[in-house]
Amino acid sequence: MQNLTNQIITAVKTVVLGKDEHIKLALSCILAGGHLLIEDQPGMGKTTLAHTLAQVLGLKFQRVQFTSDLLPADILGVSVYDRNSSSFKFHHGAVFTNVLLADEINRATPKTQSALLEVMEEAQVTVDRVTYPLIQPFFVIATQNPTQHLGTFPLPESQLDRFLMRISLGYPDNIAERALLKNQGGRALVTQLKPVCDAKTLIALQHHVRKIHANDSLLDYLQAVVNYTRTQFAVGLSPRSSLGLLQSARAWAMLAGRDYVIPEDIQAILPSVVEHRLQSNLQTSVAKQILSNVAIA
Repeated sequence: MQNLTNQIITAVKTVVLGKDEHIKLALSCILAGGHLLIEDQPGMGKTTLAHTLAQVLGLKFQRVQFTSDLLPADILGVSVYDRNSSSFKFHHGAVFTNVLLADEINRATPKTQSALLEVMEEAQVTVDRVTYPLIQPFFVIATQNPTQHLGTFPLPESQLDRFLMRISLGYPDNIAERALLKNQGGRALVTQLKPVCDAKTLIALQHHVRKIHANDSLLDYLQAVVNYTRTQFAVGLSPRSSLGLLQSARAWAMLAGRDYVIPEDIQAILPSVVEHRLQSNLQTSVAKQILSNVAIA
């Protein structure tokens, strides 16, 4: 398993330069079966990372540019009357794919944003009281600009909680940027990449992640982290968040070549899993605040 995941990471690194940690976090999110939110300034490589992951994993990919005039039917699909059969026929929307890139998701109105709630939680679409299951595996990778930008609609807490992780790529270092200037990476190379695996193999990897062992001491530590947030923040981590935290730690352990989880796995993925769910008035990050106050059992 580790050889395959290393091949995936290596392939993605040929396009997304100098972001090894972010690539591992994004892959951990997918292996854990979660949805990924990438928040950063325009032009930082958010869309490139999403497209590259889909290409390397051999998954069907659809991109939707979220704008203020986008409608839920544009994403989910719509029933159209067919004169020949004298009945309504459902035309599938962009969500019927393996990887849906919701580009600049916070530029769409709350009504359109909420169209993804059922999709992200239940992996299905309900239109005109008929439910249509999505193909598996299915992931939403959403990008968003900082909320202080003009023309943005902040995602509500219920929507944010659907995303297992939120990451921010940040500026490249000098070495990575020089390589980009020399055309040694970037979006132009995405379509040249050969898939390392396929949908069936990815599902097998996800099943393997769920088998990664977490002993009682590890679960004690995880519960201590979760319980701390419930006493120190207005709204703490939900049970869905604690399950996501465990699954993410298992995926991180698998990338490290282990079949068991250690506290350092939780610490590695904690900022990406909790910081978009919790609000703090302190200058230090939420994750640092938690880790400095919760001791390993």
